[in-house]
Amino acid sequence: MRSYYLLTLAQLRIFLRNRQVLFWTLAFPIVLMVMLGSFLGNGNGVSITAAVVDQDKSEQSKNLVKEMEKNEAVSLEKSSNEKDVLSQLKQGDLTLVITIPKGYGENLAAGNKENPFKLPVYYNETNMAMSQVGLQLVDNAVDTISKKTVSYEPVVITESKGVEALNLRYIDFLVPGIVAMMIMSNNMNGVAGQISSWRERGILRRMQGTTLKASTFIAAQITARFMLNGLQAMIVLAVAWAAFGIEVRGSWLTVIAFVTLGTLAFMAIGFIIAGIAKTPESAGPIAGFLSFPMLFLGGVFFPIRDMPEFLQPFVQILPIAHLSHALRETMNVGASFLDLGMEAMILGGWLIGAFIVASFTFKWE
Repeated sequence: MRSYYLLTLAQLRIFLRNRQVLFWTLAFPIVLMVMLGSFLGNGNGVSITAAVVDQDKSEQSKNLVKEMEKNEAVSLEKSSNEKDVLSQLKQGDLTLVITIPKGYGENLAAGNKENPFKLPVYYNETNMAMSQVGLQLVDNAVDTISKKTVSYEPVVITESKGVEALNLRYIDFLVPGIVAMMIMSNNMNGVAGQISSWRERGILRRMQGTTLKASTFIAAQITARFMLNGLQAMIVLAVAWAAFGIEVRGSWLTVIAFVTLGTLAFMAIGFIIAGIAKTPESAGPIAGFLSFPMLFLGGVFFPIRDMPEFLQPFVQILPIAHLSHALRETMNVGASFLDLGMEAMILGGWLIGAFIVASFTFKWE
């Protein structure tokens, strides 16, 4: 027991004394989170950029503009120069251009149902998805004006019932991914580099010559790295709360459980790399070759559902994909550990399988 305690303490001291390790494992993820969160953190929803040219300048045309301004999804810009805004539309700076020609107010006041007034709406053909959304929003505004003008009384009406949904921002998506990225980097890359370095310097050989058991050595490694991961996760979440108002809606026990599972799974993979790598110089590239694709395919920065379909089966087996998803569901949605049973099983499978392989590949010297 004393050996386990001393090894754990020694490992923690190694972490704290190495300033480069502290920066790359703690400061770098925080800086990355703050940078991405500052630029993209509040991004959510769809915003249509549109310009309206009121050539009629009547009371009716002003009411139409007010109706369109009510929709928060439309960023409406008023202009008196149709040629200028059409040029912006061609350059892709606008999604729609709505022109209200002269005579709009007179025609609306006359209520001519047989020959309805045509309102020109120009849209960007190269971005049909956004254009279709914008056209629908304009149609809704025009339809509202038409119904008010002719005193339309429907025989069927809708009863609007609001449902409060989660107002998730990109930063809410990003922070759990950053935590998962740290766990992967600290354990897979960190273990691979450190163990291979100790082997080359003969430290492992000297440990093997003592009464120290391999299980005690591995248990101390796990404890020290789990404490480090827990401390780092708390610091990142504290910074995210202070800077962006991030909350953990689920149970902290569930967060800790998945931090533990992720730590063990990626440590096991790190031991495999350490066993395969002949030198510390080769351990780094091998770990980087495995971790780099996971950063972009594991749902750390981008939603997995947005990736090409042919990549989906491969992505679904990556441990970081399930770790980031589990942390995200717990923090943002409040999911319980039982709700995330599949993620726990897959991470547990990686843990067991990787430790079995590591037991065959690990070498003391």
